[in-house]
Amino acid sequence: MKQVIFPWIFGSLLTLATPLHAKTSTNSVDPLCSDAELWSGKLITDICWSCLFPIRAAGASLGGGNVPSIATDEKFCLCTDPMGIPELGMTMGLWNPARLIEIVRNPWCSPALGGHKFSASNVRLIATTGKADFDASEMSFFNYHYFAFPLTILLDLFWDGRCNSDGYRDFDLLYVSELDPTWNNDLLAFFTSPETAFFANPVAISACVADAAAAATGNPLDALFWCAGAWGHMYPLSGISPTSYGTDPRITSLLATRATASLHRRGLAWKTSGNDALCGGYIYPFIPKSQYRLSMFYPVAETESNHAIGETTFKWGAGRTYPGPGEDHLYILWRFQDCCVGL
Repeated sequence: MKQVIFPWIFGSLLTLATPLHAKTSTNSVDPLCSDAELWSGKLITDICWSCLFPIRAAGASLGGGNVPSIATDEKFCLCTDPMGIPELGMTMGLWNPARLIEIVRNPWCSPALGGHKFSASNVRLIATTGKADFDASEMSFFNYHYFAFPLTILLDLFWDGRCNSDGYRDFDLLYVSELDPTWNNDLLAFFTSPETAFFANPVAISACVADAAAAATGNPLDALFWCAGAWGHMYPLSGISPTSYGTDPRITSLLATRATASLHRRGLAWKTSGNDALCGGYIYPFIPKSQYRLSMFYPVAETESNHAIGETTFKWGAGRTYPGPGEDHLYILWRFQDCCVGL
């Protein structure tokens, strides 16, 4: 009798538990938080795979595309193995999708995680696209979340493990702006990057015209690290920026770049290109703009190309946003990686 009753009780409990679990999962999705459907077929169809090129091996390039001006021009290299023994190798370099940056209106909202929210919203952190008034409302504000996104490693594509300079092998949440008091306060941002005072003058700002022209050709000027080309000024390193009446790819691209620059400034981002990075990336305090490129993943993906930091949106931004769900933007941050592959 017991052999009949216990399986029946277990089956009944399992049947009752299933709808309760489904209800809990549904309630965790906020209807105001859009879903980018990152973990779907879009992970293959909405990625610019041609942006991996050119692939450079021993100084020879395979495929077309831009190579950073700071990339190595060496053919062979010498690095030490984990035992400290010198090892001869050849240089290798390519564009690698390394980070995912989401720029969102609602605090803690994560389109990359299926439209789920990390925590309860704080009204003080709700974003705004601003208004056309001559007061504080002409400023826009967005939050950001910064993820490790080593896509070539996740998909087990052609990538040597020795070329993984920062060690990330999985999709990981690295930084959230909601916990950073400097992101929604320009004054606090000034104290973490006091060099802002040197670039808040007409001479420094006028120099950004040259950077905008260079970025239009796909080659931003690393020496002008306080400029973000046609997108605006890099400083202050906060999420507040003059509005352009609605969610504009120019604004969200600028904020994604500021987020990366602020992490460099705090010693949380790496330089991975150039002769000095062949044996491993290293902390670099100012953003090397030519090392990075961006491609929009959501709401309207760039599947044919990516764009340089500061490159005018007239070339790539048309039709990339729409009201409602399309006002949260996801960008893939492409990073050029130079490394030494053992022979």
